[in-house]
Amino acid sequence: MAEKKSKRDSIGMRMKGCHTNNGFVQNEDILEKDLDPGSPADSPQHIIMGVGGPEEPDFKNIQPYAGMPKEVLFHFSRQARYRVLREVLFWLIVASVLALTAATIAIIAISPKCLDWWQAGPMYQIYPRSFKDSNKDGNGDLKGIQDKLDYIKTLNIKTVWITSFYKSSLKDFRHGIEDFQEIDPIFGTMKDFENLVAAIHDKGLKLIIDFIPNHTSDKHAWFQLSRNRTGKYTDYYIWHNCSHENGITTPPNNWLSVYGNSSWHFDEVRNQCYFHQFTKEQPDLNFRNPDVQGEIKEIIQFWLAKGVDGFSFEAVKFLLEAKHLRDEAQVKKTQIPDTVTQYSELYHDFTTTQVGMHDIVRSFRQTMDQHSTEPGRYRFMGTEAHGDSMDSTMMYYGLPFIQEADFPFNDYLTRLDSPSGDGVFETITSWMERMPEGKWPNWMTGGPDRVRLTSRLGKEYVNVMNMLVFTLPGTPITYYGEEIGMGNILATNLNESYDVVS
Repeated sequence: MAEKKSKRDSIGMRMKGCHTNNGFVQNEDILEKDLDPGSPADSPQHIIMGVGGPEEPDFKNIQPYAGMPKEVLFHFSRQARYRVLREVLFWLIVASVLALTAATIAIIAISPKCLDWWQAGPMYQIYPRSFKDSNKDGNGDLKGIQDKLDYIKTLNIKTVWITSFYKSSLKDFRHGIEDFQEIDPIFGTMKDFENLVAAIHDKGLKLIIDFIPNHTSDKHAWFQLSRNRTGKYTDYYIWHNCSHENGITTPPNNWLSVYGNSSWHFDEVRNQCYFHQFTKEQPDLNFRNPDVQGEIKEIIQFWLAKGVDGFSFEAVKFLLEAKHLRDEAQVKKTQIPDTVTQYSELYHDFTTTQVGMHDIVRSFRQTMDQHSTEPGRYRFMGTEAHGDSMDSTMMYYGLPFIQEADFPFNDYLTRLDSPSGDGVFETITSWMERMPEGKWPNWMTGGPDRVRLTSRLGKEYVNVMNMLVFTLPGTPITYYGEEIGMGNILATNLNESYDVVS
């Protein structure tokens, strides 16, 4: 409407002989006085009215000015000098945004990520039976550990690592487990364990526990069902025919137990031999049976649901054995076969680190990952590889795109019998050079089945070794008592305690 009115006013002014200024003519071009009345141009009869639309403005003598109408603005914006400037500025902005994005991605990619809880502080390993005794019955217990949490906190410990406390026999550091989902009565009750977990978390600490999937006690319900060939439990353990006459067993092959002598034991109920890599009271589970793997994963989930923050998986290199029963090679080929009774006298190519073993360990990792989705609730996984070569130990870190253990426990410093600088240097550099890129190291000073620092190296080296592992890159792991230079205590009844491996 306003535009039509403007047109009408313009026409009207022309008909009256008036001059108009639509913004296209400079002010000085407008005459202050009327033209000569006698001029033919001013005569009404010479007025010409355009009927073809508004006349095109002349831009030749116009300069840009504030408030110019869009027709004028478009005219100038189409000029090369303005168009080129706009394009240059546009591409500069695009390039700046892309450069900033690339720089941000590069910084995120190359910068080290924030340390996870299992990387951020020391681990404190506790063998509960010889730790604090809260009820004066001669055995350390879970309440005793809870009573000492304030002391542990003063050591700047971030993770408490408790070794086996499951219902079990007194053999082999309580690794002959009778029930994976029960607390041994000498340590307390499940309620005591739940209270301990809550207390540990209340103090900002984490808890990892031992788990021994390779074998059970011969008192375990699975074994009792298996020896009677009951349903699916028939093949839960490794059984083979063997001859047994006059109390003498002839095993299927020459495979040996870690503690010496044959790893086969005759069972009179099933009338077959079962395989055990440790004591005869600890039959090996058959991990080639999918049902066994499923049972173990359910146990892992059980303890994760109780609030456990991670596991140390023990003896995993023994999970699988060769399907065949060929004899293992002797270290000394000239030795009489019947005299080969010690574990170190054979090469264990058929009974350790078999193809498929790492797949099973990775499946444990996958089970734990199902409980690691909540922020701050990542579940740690460590593996024990005692006795392995360093190259074999590194395999537990997993593959570049397939995670296994967060780290295999590094006990190589505990194998040093002398504190020589060359030996320490070689041990440390060997680990760091062999460790896969991007993985995290760790350093142990002791453990329940190892000689303590004081007894192994001498009191004068306790603080030196403690300082060393706490200054090396990675997670330091100390066995309780090492911080005060505790030494080994001579056991008076090995048959009862079995707390020392001979």
